Amino acid sequence: MKRLSKQKRDQLILVCVMTLAVLAAIWFLLIRSQQESLQSLRAAKAKKETDSGSMRDKVKSANAVKAQLEQVEAKLAEKEQDMVSGDFYASLVNTVTKFKTRYNLDIPQFSPAASVTDCDLLPKFPYKQVRIVISGTGYYEEIGKFIADFENEYATSRLVNLELIPSSGPADAKEKLTFRLEIVSLVASGVTAPAKS
Repeated sequence: MKRLSKQKRDQLILVCVMTLAVLAAIWFLLIRSQQESLQSLRAAKAKKETDSGSMRDKVKSANAVKAQLEQVEAKLAEKEQDMVSGDFYASLVNTVTKFKTRYNLDIPQFSPAASVTDCDLLPKFPYKQVRIVISGTGYYEEIGKFIADFENEYATSRLVNLELIPSSGPADAKEKLTFRLEIVSLVASGVTAPAKS
């Protein structure tokens, strides 16, 4: 066996080459594609495990989210109690009448009640609004304090379109101004409690 004939040696080399070719074909066609599919399956499994872990965390935090939602709903209900409800016109007139007692203002005129409309202060706002016009007389400082304090106390109302003109009254009223402004107030969306006044 030390020496093989040329023909036998060529046959042996051919068998070795063919065996290597068959092994390479098996590797590239079968084993390599299986390894690639296993890697993609491992990656998919890892992603699904991450997703399921995330879902488990969300399920665990559901009670915390529910508690936060209840707190936000309570705050919203508290804020809605400041909104006008029931007879909107009477509610706004009572609010302004009671609020003006702290200031040296004379507010004899309230416009007739306007209808409830969509909110035009903010686009696509979920609440409706009601608008009335008031006018009266007072000193500049008192009018300014009234406006600032009213908007601070009643966060769901805004005073807009302020007009100031000098008062045309007796000599002692020359320093007074005649004012006209609109009160735009949000309307409560189902709160049964009356507006804060």
